[in-house]
Amino acid sequence: MVAPEQQTNSRETEGQIAAGDAGQSLSRYWQPRYWPTWLFLGWLKLTSLLPWQAAIALHRRLGRALWYLLPRSRRVVRRNLEICFPELTAAQIDSLARRHFENIGASLAEIALAWFDTPPRAKPPARIEGLEHLHAALAKGKGVILFTGHFTTLEIANQCLKPEIPRFAFMYRPRNSPLLNEMQTRGRQRTAHVSLANTAIRGMLRELGRNAAVWYAPDQAYISNSAELMPFFGEPAMTNTGTSRLARLSGAVVVPLHFRRLENGAGYLLRLEAPLEGFPSDDLGEDPRRLTAVLERFIRECPEQYFWTHRKFKNRGPGFADAYARKPS
Repeated sequence: MVAPEQQTNSRETEGQIAAGDAGQSLSRYWQPRYWPTWLFLGWLKLTSLLPWQAAIALHRRLGRALWYLLPRSRRVVRRNLEICFPELTAAQIDSLARRHFENIGASLAEIALAWFDTPPRAKPPARIEGLEHLHAALAKGKGVILFTGHFTTLEIANQCLKPEIPRFAFMYRPRNSPLLNEMQTRGRQRTAHVSLANTAIRGMLRELGRNAAVWYAPDQAYISNSAELMPFFGEPAMTNTGTSRLARLSGAVVVPLHFRRLENGAGYLLRLEAPLEGFPSDDLGEDPRRLTAVLERFIRECPEQYFWTHRKFKNRGPGFADAYARKPS
């Protein structure tokens, strides 16, 4: 994430275009190079018609297949788990990694349910806790930053949250595929009132000025002026430090948001927590540490549901070995 004060007009325009393309015709994506994506989208549309329990169960099996089909991702997931949970044995790491791939598969079913029109029987139950924290924060009139992380349930969670918020904005990362990006944009318009590319910081500040609640997950940081090395589960990782700056610039309240699948097909839990006291502070180093502690607590509640496919411990500088280098045999 780039520092708010360094956003350019071109990036702001890019964010606006990404959020507003949904009215264009899909006929421009007729070329053969898009056919595999069309097959994938057709599969999602078909499975969106299933009862949600059946869709989840079907895609969990697909996730088990992905464990074998994606060896590179499998290695990244295992390595991340080894770093973050050194107390686990090799067998426990392997079991957790396999369950994570099942949850990746389940997330595809949830994308289908969130992006496409679904019959009533396909809509899963959701329990939302802590709405009083959100309502109290919105009553201040400065907007709300919903601080969270990248969990596999993010698509369905936003669909459940939208009816509870007068103006809900979603920050997202554009896809590499133009067709998939188009469909993601259309789908996100079902799960939020406004969708913004993650580079459109001025757009985010504008929405906060309109007293919107903005879904914001800064846990996948890259090298930028708003990223610094800070501990993540005790290991240095590039960490976004811009949340407190955004809160200070906008006056918005930062409300932690956690969401997860419940056991035994009981649906979903979304939990809004009380804002951190004294946040933002004058200590730009302590603020992201406090937020990281919140995120770590969320992850420990359901580690199999966090997106471990992201290489969290890359780009750490010349003083660090490559955390994802293959071990000599």
